[in-house]
Amino acid sequence: MASILVLGGTSWLGGAVAAHALSLGHDVTCLARGVSGEVPDGARWVAADRGDSAAYAALGTHAGWDLVVDVARQPGHVRGAVRALADRTSSWVFVSSCSVYARHDEPGADESAALLQALEAETGTPEQYGEGKVACELAVRGVRGGDALIARSGLIVGHGDPSERFGYWPARFADAAQDGGPVLAPDHPDQPVQWVDVGDLAAWLVSAGLAGTTGTVNAVGTPRSLREVLGTAARVAGFSGDIVNADPAALARQGVEEFMGPRSLPLWLHDPEWQAFMDRSAAAATTAGLTTRPLEASVTDALAWERQLGTSRPRSRAGLSRADELAAITALAAEDRTARR
Repeated sequence: MASILVLGGTSWLGGAVAAHALSLGHDVTCLARGVSGEVPDGARWVAADRGDSAAYAALGTHAGWDLVVDVARQPGHVRGAVRALADRTSSWVFVSSCSVYARHDEPGADESAALLQALEAETGTPEQYGEGKVACELAVRGVRGGDALIARSGLIVGHGDPSERFGYWPARFADAAQDGGPVLAPDHPDQPVQWVDVGDLAAWLVSAGLAGTTGTVNAVGTPRSLREVLGTAARVAGFSGDIVNADPAALARQGVEEFMGPRSLPLWLHDPEWQAFMDRSAAAATTAGLTTRPLEASVTDALAWERQLGTSRPRSRAGLSRADELAAITALAAEDRTARR
């Protein structure tokens, strides 16, 4: 049995890491404020605000851990943690992001690609997410040197996903299977889509960390086409109706955005500067032992989560409401009839 400290553990990924470690019989401590939720059953919760300089004193005189996993995005939090705890653990894992890269238009780019400029402030806004993660990486390396695993996660999907991006598609196909209507999709079938399931990522972070794996790794799976993703989502949801594929100009006329946000078609990327955002090299991750479940399994888990939330609920983070989608399809059909006259 190993002793593991998760800095976090009440939000999505941190909770998944803690839960997986517990399932293997490890002793798990989670240091967190506790405002995002509760730690998994069986974990020890140490309540602390990482913005407080005395946060890590709450851990007391614990002899140390075999592994520390940090999922933070604020540089000040990461600096404080690694300075306070670096000499109290054998292995350190920091979960970064592929958002650290300066460019997203190079298919197959690996971990040597250029990074954004590091955020100088202790805290950043959501819009400074990538710059903040760069600063976090530098903070870890500044204390641990090369003796740490920095996992640059791609799009995380699966049960518990709060982003609504991946889950939108099986949920929408499920709704359409019920009401008999069509589904609106971008006419961009060969676009690559790359992700990592939260369960696979959590399992790998624990196993790689306990094995002493070090270095920087794009924690991603092998890219698949948008056609495959949507086709699998439709099949899992039991949808056999019509899919209305619209080109970018037509979608723009209907006020439909790319990738995420209100009135968007999630996962779709039309901007040439972002064409390889979900098309990075997964070679290092494969070498480091990251294994990924089949697409159908991730879609099935995502649909189960969406059904738990309610597939027809209002969507604020990603996707179209069913009413807005059907209105856009009607408007596109009217445009097509006019063009044929």
